[in-house]
Amino acid sequence: MCEISDLTFLLCGNLPTVYHSQSRDVTAKMKRLAYIDWMRGLACVLMFQTHCYDSWMSPEAKKSSSLTGWSKLGGTLPALLFIFLAGVSFALVTENLREMGIERNTIAKQTILRGAEVFGMGLLFRMQEFALGYPWSPWTDLLRVDVLNILGLSMMVMGLLCWSAGDGDAAAARTRTLAGAIFAAAIVAMATPPLWTTHRPRFLPWPIESYINGVHIFDQPQPWLFPLFPWLAFAFAGLAVGFFLFSDFARRQEALAFATLGGAGILAILLSVVFDSSPMRLYAVYDYWHSSPNFLLMRCGILLTILFLVYAWCRWGLAQKGFSPIIQLGNTSLLVYWVHIEFVYGRFSILPKGQCSALTATAGLITIFLAMLGLSLTRTTWKKWRVRASQ
Repeated sequence: MCEISDLTFLLCGNLPTVYHSQSRDVTAKMKRLAYIDWMRGLACVLMFQTHCYDSWMSPEAKKSSSLTGWSKLGGTLPALLFIFLAGVSFALVTENLREMGIERNTIAKQTILRGAEVFGMGLLFRMQEFALGYPWSPWTDLLRVDVLNILGLSMMVMGLLCWSAGDGDAAAARTRTLAGAIFAAAIVAMATPPLWTTHRPRFLPWPIESYINGVHIFDQPQPWLFPLFPWLAFAFAGLAVGFFLFSDFARRQEALAFATLGGAGILAILLSVVFDSSPMRLYAVYDYWHSSPNFLLMRCGILLTILFLVYAWCRWGLAQKGFSPIIQLGNTSLLVYWVHIEFVYGRFSILPKGQCSALTATAGLITIFLAMLGLSLTRTTWKKWRVRASQ
């Protein structure tokens, strides 16, 4: 969920001095990828509307309005987009560092340590939520597996994968890492159903098992949490896409490469439907909507399709004509995620929770959107001023 420039800093911030000017070149390259920021901004908007309607609408309003169903449908995408794009950005930064000749041990050290830092931020976020919700928040919320936790762990695992495949020249390392990321995503997808059902690691304490299957304090894994299985697969999918975008083919034929990804996404969606309708079952317990590899394939297809559409919109559409509030939000996605939660679900909620009509909740959503946009602009303005001051 870190914006591109922040992710570049996270991965390059403590590199030896000889590489600092080259790291600035990486940042410049990353900033030109508007489609990544636009997708992150889209994830922010979808996240805002889901959280606002869920928190503020009364039970009667939720039952009587069709808006609720559409809101929940849109709410299935933000976490997918954030984790997938973290993988894409991770690949782009790692590939740039490889091409600059930075050795794989140095890259791995930075990526793994920064993944640990993001994981720590996730723990800090849970502590903040518990403190602001005290005395109503249960202590078990401190150990709940959330998006930031999985992002941090995913960065650490991707760092290990990139290190193991990063020996030799950049082109060969790219091919090995791409293949390794696809293989790792498939392994995670195939391992998820048994880890959720027949082969649950019940011997582990629930806070540890929750990172495997999202069981938390309940008897069964919870689909609203973010365990490594299956969410790590989306980070690996993004990692594979990112390295594909650095291939010789993608560099020569960028538009065709994105069209290929879009076509692969449509094919994945169709295959998911075909596999789901097949009478063959690989697992004793089959749950398409929560743990099935077929549904994971469907969601990967949706991500690839969205990626192509957003790329087309940014290249040939109006996405970059003048100021884009969506790109602006995508530039500071971590900040607006962290802050908006308190004004929607937290103690500082701007509307009474569970008591509003659809119209009132929509007005609150617009307010949150404008407030977060203003906060985002303030953040980027301050960062630019700080750069000018340092120069």
